[in-house]
Amino acid sequence: MSQKVYDIRQTPTPCKWSLNSSEPSPHRHIPHQERPKICGSILEAIGNTPMVRINNITKKDGIECEILVKCEYLNPGGSVKDRIGLRMIEDAERDGRIEPGWTLIEPTSGNTGIGLALTAAAKGYHCIITLPEKMSQEKSNTLKALGAEIIRTPTEAAFNSPESHIGVADRLERELPKAIVLNQYSNASNPLTHYDQTAEEILSQCDGHLDYFVVAAGTGGTMTGISRKLKERCPNVKIIGVDPEGSLLADPEHDPVGTYKVEGIGYDFVPRVCNSELVDQWVKTNDQNSFDIARRLIKEEGILVGGSSGSSFWAALQIAKTLPAGKRVVVLLADSIRNYMTKFINDNWMIQNGFMLPPEDNALSGKSLRDLNLSPSQNVLPSTPCSEVLQLMQEKSYDQLPVVEGSSILGVVTVGGITAKLSSGKLKSTDPCSMFLYKGNRIVTLDTPLTYLNTLFEDEHFALVNTGTYISIVTPIDLARYVATLQA
Repeated sequence: MSQKVYDIRQTPTPCKWSLNSSEPSPHRHIPHQERPKICGSILEAIGNTPMVRINNITKKDGIECEILVKCEYLNPGGSVKDRIGLRMIEDAERDGRIEPGWTLIEPTSGNTGIGLALTAAAKGYHCIITLPEKMSQEKSNTLKALGAEIIRTPTEAAFNSPESHIGVADRLERELPKAIVLNQYSNASNPLTHYDQTAEEILSQCDGHLDYFVVAAGTGGTMTGISRKLKERCPNVKIIGVDPEGSLLADPEHDPVGTYKVEGIGYDFVPRVCNSELVDQWVKTNDQNSFDIARRLIKEEGILVGGSSGSSFWAALQIAKTLPAGKRVVVLLADSIRNYMTKFINDNWMIQNGFMLPPEDNALSGKSLRDLNLSPSQNVLPSTPCSEVLQLMQEKSYDQLPVVEGSSILGVVTVGGITAKLSSGKLKSTDPCSMFLYKGNRIVTLDTPLTYLNTLFEDEHFALVNTGTYISIVTPIDLARYVATLQA
């Protein structure tokens, strides 16, 4: 495996574990315990999640083998990551690396941050979470409710960039007194909690009988810890790793790195805790399959999961379709529906991101943006001062303007955005408009169906139109005027 894709702050793991080795473990292991009838705190409710048989989907899809799902989304914080949040903090306490009054910092896709913040709240630690912009607002809201401080970072930043969620966390650790990054990417507590706890639960629930175990890889700690214990106790079990298209975990030498919508799995580097030597087969998944299957699990089985669980279950179905009756497939479902209420659970979001077709509308069917005959919009440069942008908007009666540099659309400035920042003192009239860009804009083309645009405007106030030769802005008013002409 190429060293260039490892987190450059660490060498590959020096762990000496190997299957059937007689060498004693250098790690502290914690015996598995059943959940007490009355938990002393919410932390004792972490783990011991149920194993559930799939019935309706297997029947509809003609699956002959048994599929069981390990419902990690039923942990108190809503994901499998509650386990490592608790274990990393308690191991650090035992080792004397943290004590009351310290600040815990963690770069995360959201779920580890929630698990860490949950334990921090119960134990009284201050928590700072660095979170890529891609991650859902629901995750951010949950973290805030738990008392965590959140710093958003650019999604496109490479893992080793100072602007990435990892880079920002490292800088904060250096700058803040009594602060520590527990670092799920290299912390042995990550795979250890799954080796000691999650795997033991699976073995107990299955009475030691399972033929395939399917798990998606994020940091790889869940996959590494569980697969090692399962291979020790069930030598014939097949481990199926799941990796989204756009991630390189399955094949670091050849997999191209790209963007994808599914959250919490896949990376553009191989974390130190990720050891795939026991993975018998990798299955690559895409956003469409992941979201479709997650929605099926919710609708047909009543299992309220997130998108990465759809990735895992889709991969499991590909394996299960080849298996006869009598075989057992266990799938780990990592997180819950709670984090994605405004994302793949929402039909409009699915339509706006190309995963569902818009509903047919008699007035707009077969029509595209080309039919609106839009004129080019006035654009501004990122260096244009705030005062000049406002003056232009007032003269032309614009509510928003595209900010363009060369052939690149950098974002949009709006009257409301400028006014709010000026009145709050966060902006000066001489500041360049690049300081108050709105980057969450939708970009459409002249071939975009008006049925799609109609759905988009249920959530958005405008969209940018890139014709290839000029930039324009389309608003709900433009669409309403066009519909009025059709009805005249």
